[in-house]
Amino acid sequence: MKRIEAYLRPDMFEPIRDALKAMDINGLSISQIMGCGQQMGWKEYVRGSEVEYNFLPKVKIEAIVPDSKVESTIEKIIQVAYTGEVGDGKIFISDVIDAIRIRTGERGDAALS
Repeated sequence: MKRIEAYLRPDMFEPIRDALKAMDINGLSISQIMGCGQQMGWKEYVRGSEVEYNFLPKVKIEAIVPDSKVESTIEKIIQVAYTGEVGDGKIFISDVIDAIRIRTGERGDAALS
């Protein structure tokens, strides 16, 4: 099992959620976050003074997927989130040792479905 964390533009959340749902990827966690990368935010003038806003709104989507679905999930996120502009986001993949469904005691991939 792998944890896929995708940091994306907020307007990409719904298209990606729909695409992952169509792939039978369940159990998404979504967080509204602020962050910066190469975009480095923007500048505004407040009461005549220049103010730099270094953090931009982003959405963090987390999913734990079986090893057999990792590559297809990553490809789908890239396909849907791609605009070709700075700020499209990043995807991080990490190992998950185990998963347990508390209600039934199921472990591993069985706990994901």
